[in-house]
Amino acid sequence: MFHLRTCAAKLRPLTASQTVKTFSQNRPAAARTFQQIRCYSAPVAAEPFLSGTSSNYVEEMYCAWLENPKSVHKDSMAWTSLTSTRFSTCPPPLSSGDRNQHFLCGRSSVGWRFEEFLQRKWSSEKRFGLEGCEVLIPALKTIIDKSSENGVDYVIMGMPHRYGRLNVLANVIRKELEQIFCQFDSKLEAADEVTASGRWKYHLGMYHAGSIVYRQEYITLSWARPKLSSFYCGDTDGKKTFWIWGLLWCLQVMSILLHGDAAFAGQGIVYETFHLSDLPSYTTHGTVHVVVNNQIGFTTDPRMARSSPYPTDVARVVNAPIFHVNSDDPEAVMYVCKVAAEWRSTFHKDVVVDLVCYRRNGHNEMDEPMFTQPLMYKQIRKQKPVLQKYAELLVSQGVVNQPEYEEEISKYDKICEEAFARSKDEKILHIKHWLDSPWPGFFTLDGQPRSMSCPSTGLTEDILTHIGNVASSVPVENFTIHGGLSRILKTRGEMVKNRTVDWALAEYMAFGSLLKEGIHIRLSGQDVERGTFSHRHHVLHDQNVDKRTCIPMNHLWPNQAPYTVCNSSLSEYGVLGFELGFAMASPNALVLWEAQFGDFHNTAQCIIDQFICPGQAKWVRQNGIVLLLPHGMEGMGPEHSSARPERFLQMCNDDPDVLPDLKEANFDINQLYDCNWVVVNCSTPGNFFHVLRRQILLPFRKPLIIFTPKSLLRHPEARSSFDEMLPGTHFQRVIPEDGPAAQNPENVKRLLFCTGKVYYDLTRERKARDMVGQVAITRIEQLSPFPFDLLLKEVQKYPNAELAWCQEEHKNQGYYDYVKPRLRTTISRAKPVWYAGRDPAAAPATGNKKTHLTELQRLLDTAFDLDVFKNFS
Repeated sequence: MFHLRTCAAKLRPLTASQTVKTFSQNRPAAARTFQQIRCYSAPVAAEPFLSGTSSNYVEEMYCAWLENPKSVHKDSMAWTSLTSTRFSTCPPPLSSGDRNQHFLCGRSSVGWRFEEFLQRKWSSEKRFGLEGCEVLIPALKTIIDKSSENGVDYVIMGMPHRYGRLNVLANVIRKELEQIFCQFDSKLEAADEVTASGRWKYHLGMYHAGSIVYRQEYITLSWARPKLSSFYCGDTDGKKTFWIWGLLWCLQVMSILLHGDAAFAGQGIVYETFHLSDLPSYTTHGTVHVVVNNQIGFTTDPRMARSSPYPTDVARVVNAPIFHVNSDDPEAVMYVCKVAAEWRSTFHKDVVVDLVCYRRNGHNEMDEPMFTQPLMYKQIRKQKPVLQKYAELLVSQGVVNQPEYEEEISKYDKICEEAFARSKDEKILHIKHWLDSPWPGFFTLDGQPRSMSCPSTGLTEDILTHIGNVASSVPVENFTIHGGLSRILKTRGEMVKNRTVDWALAEYMAFGSLLKEGIHIRLSGQDVERGTFSHRHHVLHDQNVDKRTCIPMNHLWPNQAPYTVCNSSLSEYGVLGFELGFAMASPNALVLWEAQFGDFHNTAQCIIDQFICPGQAKWVRQNGIVLLLPHGMEGMGPEHSSARPERFLQMCNDDPDVLPDLKEANFDINQLYDCNWVVVNCSTPGNFFHVLRRQILLPFRKPLIIFTPKSLLRHPEARSSFDEMLPGTHFQRVIPEDGPAAQNPENVKRLLFCTGKVYYDLTRERKARDMVGQVAITRIEQLSPFPFDLLLKEVQKYPNAELAWCQEEHKNQGYYDYVKPRLRTTISRAKPVWYAGRDPAAAPATGNKKTHLTELQRLLDTAFDLDVFKNFS
């Protein structure tokens, strides 16, 4: 197999191998060569590495192999032609005195001097600097410049918190230096909108609109949060920007992702999201991946970190071109970056640039790498910075003289010193300086909601009827649907005539009404087009014509917003991350991710824990993403029953022991504004309809977690009337008892609180026992924020009733541990709150139907036995 190779700098390999020394001595003395040579017979991964006995790993990796296009792109002559043209011969070297050499030297100097400045001023601070790969700064600028030439005017970047994030912020995104330097001040106070959890200087993002200086071309740069980039979220998605920002073409938006070599090879999310790269509803139309390959992961050698020769081999799964380049050769790096940008703009596919470099310091500036890589770091400490070597080369060639070079260095040092002086005047951290994707016009100028109220989420009957009629028909002529689907649509039509809705129709009406109001809706997840439980059917398939489909939701109104419903790949981690970024782009889009079953969010837990739950506190960003998690104990076993509501409730940020001021104006809206996310479990289709519409009509954005039903999708009692959805109606945080018990509250012996599906089991059992006047049942529809005000009224209404919480989940799961202390706080701990439900268990549910029914009957017996708790009083 032939390879193209660059050998830019005479950097000796970081081993003591005599074999490699001999090979190095036999190499051509030219400063840079691009020539075809044979690959070594022994695979790189099989060689001892770094501090071992012998290795040619560094010779092969550090000297920057460029892969042969013919071996990578077997299926596209166009792809092969472009790369062959660029690399079949040595790229023309920059001529002595070339303006680009001066320009490259200047760009390289700022990255190096920035790190030097931070080291001088804050030598004991962690900053995760760029030392060893300073060429990243001119590399990124070259990619942006070349892409701008090819029509890109919006670049969204994502990177980890290391590899010189602050350097890239300052010298690529053009963040004000004083805003960066003041972050090192431990006395800096947080503004009102900032919480203590989100102040790490190398975690925040940035948005900048400006021009390419030497061409005066306008371009916008936006920066994603650190780890979110590793998750390849929709924050770097080109297509979303087409819908939300209204650009003419998706191809005007480009994403750049930065990775470390260890993460690129080791994190499964990279593999997941490469498979999203060419899917119609998930493509970014080509992302440029830049890998900072410093040949180490914290303290782990590559031979222990991956089985493949190169860290970038995972990109081969989509036939992405991979360019390995020596980061000590700035001119070679610039050439490769230009080709990568040209590739992306030509084919709109992902491309990888592997910057083979080293890490001068440890994992951070306080870490000692000699503990684990002694020989490697002995060699690294002998290396001159890339700028110093490149400057010496230019001076020797007469391109620049020493005074000019020193003047350039002094100029940037002076800029940093002046910014440092200004940074001392900063006393308060304002997060508006660190937003990576602002929402123009959504908030007031000081970042506050424009109101603290929510209008009615109801609709006129004409709108409900119109949406229902479209939902029960096929709006395309000569379109043959499945016979079973015809019966479903007929049933929908009958419900519309009877002014009722089931779960699927309520969702349809919520979506359809928002589309009328110009709100783009995107529903994503595994099998969401039909619905896991065959209830949704938002995409109709012609039974006679292959691949002919119809989405009736896009035929509702003449000037409606687009509705996107897309089956995702079998990925939770990557897809949920993508949708989170999509939702972050604009507040005027309802983005929903539905798990096939509720517990499938397990494999996306990192997205939930890192970004959705603490999004506003940690990342200083509001987000209105909706998670639809099918949940319910149906006797189907532990793997498809519980959406693990206890996990979401545990992460809610309210205090269970503090009763808020219930007399506060707009108490319910203020609660929503202060919470980190909203958790609901609706028991009626009408309430589900309202909570979806409320998500958009609120004057701010919070993540919404909805535990959706399974058996209730077709339950004959789980229906709502149009009357519950007309103008003036709202989402009901609590649905109180409205039967005989409510007519004579003094006679009620027990007040049961519950949520979700178990309500229907309780009402059926209560009716069978003829206890409708003795037991009242109150449904808590919104679990978080907790409805203290409404529940206090319910408890006061039944003065003689004992209180019990009933749930179908096991005692150590579900809602009990969350609800009990808050109910006790509501009533000032005047009464106990008893438990009626399943016993504690390690697994979420049983898979034996008989055992399931036995457990259900046991919890119902406990709920309606009025003497069961007397022995515990």
